[in-house]
Amino acid sequence: MSGTDATEVAKTTEEKPVTTSSLFSMFGGGAKKEKKEEDEDRGDVSGSNKAQREAAAAAAAAGGEEALSQEDQAPESEDVHFEPVIRLTEKVETKTNEEAEEQTFKMRAKLFRFIRESSEWKERGTGDVRLLKHKENGKTRLVMRRDKTLKVCANHYVLPDMRLSPNVGSDRSWVWNTAADVSEGEAEAMTLAIRFANSDNADQFKDAFMKAQAENGAAIVAAAEDEDDEDDQETKEEDVSGDADEEEKKEEPTEAAKES
Repeated sequence: MSGTDATEVAKTTEEKPVTTSSLFSMFGGGAKKEKKEEDEDRGDVSGSNKAQREAAAAAAAAGGEEALSQEDQAPESEDVHFEPVIRLTEKVETKTNEEAEEQTFKMRAKLFRFIRESSEWKERGTGDVRLLKHKENGKTRLVMRRDKTLKVCANHYVLPDMRLSPNVGSDRSWVWNTAADVSEGEAEAMTLAIRFANSDNADQFKDAFMKAQAENGAAIVAAAEDEDDEDDQETKEEDVSGDADEEEKKEEPTEAAKES
């Protein structure tokens, strides 16, 4: 090497100082580092590391939302239990005094009562008018209860001497008198009027009413005959017992005479 070349090499060396990276590049270290960084970048972009980071971020966000929603929810109330003041007992069947009767007629109607003091008709109630026949004695009574409250507004026997008369100016209403209606608790004489939806219903009621009158008449006659028979039987028993007493009295002196 000539002197000129040596001088140029020395200048180049002085202008470009030797660094650590250039030193490692001389032994291949620099190239390996760059390759490793490229591999890491390539794996971050297309590998599982990026997916894991995204999944972790999504989970953190979901956890934050869940915590927020739990904070927004109202706290659950305590389970409070109150003991009843009165304990209900078993069901008690309410008797209607109709258990021994069978229904022979039923129809919806409106009932009125005539008030003599004011000379006007007063409404008694709207409901089902029914005829109930007793299973043992065969007597039929008329019973009517008001809707909803079921309070009795008519309750009396259908007697043969009752006269069912048409109401003035109406072909769907009837009027009759009863001497002993007990709907108010005590027997009371009343003048009643009943009105139906149409004349056909009124005629059906009249037929059933008159049939009940005939059956009650026969039942009353039969009951009277039974009472007469019982009275006759009691009279005969009294006569027989009286005759026996007289015979005993007659026999007493005879026995005394025999002893003497």
